[in-house]
Amino acid sequence: MGAIFLGVLLIIALRLVWLQVIDGPRLSAKAASNHTNRLVLHAKRGTIYDRNGNVLATSEECKTIYANPKEVADVDKTAKLLAEFLGGTPEDYKPTLQKKTTFAYVQKKVDNPVATKLKAALRKEKLTGIYYLSDMKRVYPYGAVAAQILGIVGNDGKGKTGLELYYDKILSGTDGRMTMAVGADGVPIAGGASTIEEAKNGQDIVLSLDVNIQQVAEQKITEAVEKYTAESGMVMVSDPKSGEILAACSTPLLQPQTPNDKVQEALNFKMVASAYEPGSIFKIMTMSMALEKGVVTPDTVFSVPPSVKVGSDNVRDDDRRSYTMDMSVSEILRRSSNTGSVLVGRKIGNETFMQGVKKFGIGSKTGIDFPGEVAGLVPKDSDYNDTRVGAMSFGQATAVPMVQMMRAASSVANKGVMTTPHFLISKNGQKVDWSGSNTRVMSEETAAQMTKMMQLVVEKGTGKAAHVDGFEVAGKTGTGQQATSGGYKNSSYLSSLIGFANASNPSVMVYVGLNGTSYLAASSAAPVFSSIMSEALSDMGIQPVAQK
Repeated sequence: MGAIFLGVLLIIALRLVWLQVIDGPRLSAKAASNHTNRLVLHAKRGTIYDRNGNVLATSEECKTIYANPKEVADVDKTAKLLAEFLGGTPEDYKPTLQKKTTFAYVQKKVDNPVATKLKAALRKEKLTGIYYLSDMKRVYPYGAVAAQILGIVGNDGKGKTGLELYYDKILSGTDGRMTMAVGADGVPIAGGASTIEEAKNGQDIVLSLDVNIQQVAEQKITEAVEKYTAESGMVMVSDPKSGEILAACSTPLLQPQTPNDKVQEALNFKMVASAYEPGSIFKIMTMSMALEKGVVTPDTVFSVPPSVKVGSDNVRDDDRRSYTMDMSVSEILRRSSNTGSVLVGRKIGNETFMQGVKKFGIGSKTGIDFPGEVAGLVPKDSDYNDTRVGAMSFGQATAVPMVQMMRAASSVANKGVMTTPHFLISKNGQKVDWSGSNTRVMSEETAAQMTKMMQLVVEKGTGKAAHVDGFEVAGKTGTGQQATSGGYKNSSYLSSLIGFANASNPSVMVYVGLNGTSYLAASSAAPVFSSIMSEALSDMGIQPVAQK
């Protein structure tokens, strides 16, 4: 009997040692947590401005409303008031108010005035069990304008898409914490210990976007997709000397009324995230390579047949002529001759053509500050044979995002130096320098020759409808066929135009693409380009040139 008693005492003693020495710190921490309350001090997300100081995105204080169902005495009346102020029907809220828990979200990110009115109404009716947490919500003063580019912020305050995602670390800041002593009833103890870790607000950023040009671009491309029965459309407007993007979008645009099954497509910025055969705008690179190598001049004449064999295919010009024509290099570009471009490509040579493709960054990511950029598809070095170079010379046999065409074409407008398209101008008041990514790909002389040739495209060639009264416009049309697994679709094109103005001192460059249209670029992309370019030049304060 005594042995049993001693055994019990020993067990008790060992348990006391365990509780006090070994498990003591854990229990002390648990006890402390039971008598402290931790609150999150939300950091304010940085504001996003356009180039002129217009607020594109900012954060405002709001309330997240929750319920303690165990304290909700009258479910019907409470649900009715919630529906009245927050929307929906009383039946929407009853399941939440009847949960077997002490915490259930009612609605997040509620505007402060709405929450205040709801609180007063509940108090007046002496209804209990509804509580409020301080929160922050993202607000876009221009509504859906540039929504695709700006992106989305989730309920957790983190960027999910677009520039909100790309620059999330800069914009988001760091939440703070407040820990305070509370009594058994959860009420803070007066004079009790408390600690505060201040929140660090996110940094503001300034974008190169011009909200006025952005609105024009979105309106014009939406109208064009409908008018020319295209599957989708793309626009980018930039300053070719700096690479700053003034406007950018692709359809479908992200709108409040966008159906749930279309949201993902609306978030997809096709200029960056989708690859296409560029079509004849690639001839800008072909002619530039030839001029830079010195194998031709703008006046070099080729005897251009009505068709030319490229591999197993017969390549023809759009005019479907049956006779051979003498064309200068300038004329080949002006007429957008496929057969002539093949001859120029052969003159360049396969190895030099491959090097030129790499030099222009075709098949490589541009470094644009936007998530989801793809590199596209270009041949392996060993695949640059006569057939592949012949097809690439007029924009087939490769598929790239059109932002690569913008970057490549900027070299013509910028005296031979290629600039990187980008959105960010400054962060936290400090200007961001992008010049380190600039690359010279041709001489000033070659760029000047190409500019004159591209002016003729607009003045007398396939780009006549891209003309803007009073301005010198240089451009190039492209009508690329839509590729399929078995070849190309009939009468389904990526009709595009890329160009800049004024040709003598470029300030604005515009790309317009209409994908899946039956209209050629000369009659679809060109007039859309003209309308967007005209508005952009006016908005930027660019003066017309003196008429000759």
